[in-house]
Amino acid sequence: MPEKISKLQELPHEILEAAYKTGIDGETKGRAGTFFHLDQSTVYSKINETFENKLEMMDLKDALAKYEWLKNYQWNLVDPDKDAFTQKVSDEYGGGYFIRILPHAEIVFPLQSCLFVQKKNFEQRVHNIIIAEEGSKCHIITGCVMHPHAGSGSHLGISEIYVRKNAELNFTMIHNWTPETFVRPRSATLVEDGGKYVSNYISLEPVKDVQMYPAVTCEGNNSIASLNSIIYAHKGSHLDIGSKIILKGKNSNGEVMSRVLAKESSSVIARGYIAGNGDGSKGHLECRGLLMDDESQIMSIPELLATRKNIDLTHEAAVGKIADKEITYLMSRRLSRDEAVSLIIRGFLNVGILGLPQELNAEIQKIVDTVIE
Repeated sequence: MPEKISKLQELPHEILEAAYKTGIDGETKGRAGTFFHLDQSTVYSKINETFENKLEMMDLKDALAKYEWLKNYQWNLVDPDKDAFTQKVSDEYGGGYFIRILPHAEIVFPLQSCLFVQKKNFEQRVHNIIIAEEGSKCHIITGCVMHPHAGSGSHLGISEIYVRKNAELNFTMIHNWTPETFVRPRSATLVEDGGKYVSNYISLEPVKDVQMYPAVTCEGNNSIASLNSIIYAHKGSHLDIGSKIILKGKNSNGEVMSRVLAKESSSVIARGYIAGNGDGSKGHLECRGLLMDDESQIMSIPELLATRKNIDLTHEAAVGKIADKEITYLMSRRLSRDEAVSLIIRGFLNVGILGLPQELNAEIQKIVDTVIE
């Protein structure tokens, strides 16, 4: 079991460098708190002293030992018998993060967490719980990372998220796996009256196989859910990425947006599902894909289910190539063809769809630009 550390700089340079590519700030100065989980153990968990009375963050096993009531939140939104992967985590897991934003607390700096795999052929199993209490506001960045020299491995992660009345939670997950990593996250979120939940998923590096289908239930009246994905699939990656929203509350609102780029024999399935069950609910699905060669493929699967006459559900999907006229125009402005294509890709994968504050938006866009170069 890895030893606990007193600061992130005690981690090996290669680990910090890989974590940095997922938005993890090693200095932690611009973060409200930091959580770092290595293989099956939490090695670091600390809250910025400015926010100590506004939030809690610790390993889930420690939180369960501290709070008897927390057991009612574990395996409440995700069924432990859902599939073979949830069963594995239910049988044995190595912790995970517990984050609780206290009532009416506004966390102006983002929280950061990192789930890191460093052992070769290792299967990481974690369970995470987030509770955004009534009237709270917070941004969370989670980096999921495989050590560049670890080669093959797998990650099984369960996440259960609760957004209480009038709370706002923006959750950004960045994956930085290796071409031999097998990934199976399972997550579910419950949003109460007037709550707002924004989930952003970013996958930029090659990965062997990812299958995820996070589900959000807008239980409360006037609740909002926005699920966004930016996917850059290459070098044989296979990603089956879905987003599901159930609009149960009156006047609840849901949106699923994805940007997908595929090349180098990669394949992406972009699923979107919105069910409108609450009176006056509204939902929209949007998927845009760029196919860069004839060896790759993108499949868009939008699904809408309406069970009330006074709801509004829409979708649009488009998959194609970069238009030759766009490349020609940029080349006329003295760019090479490669520079023109790179610029178009950057614009296509712009993180502006994620709804991040300006400083964090620039930080995440810089990560995207670095990978595209």
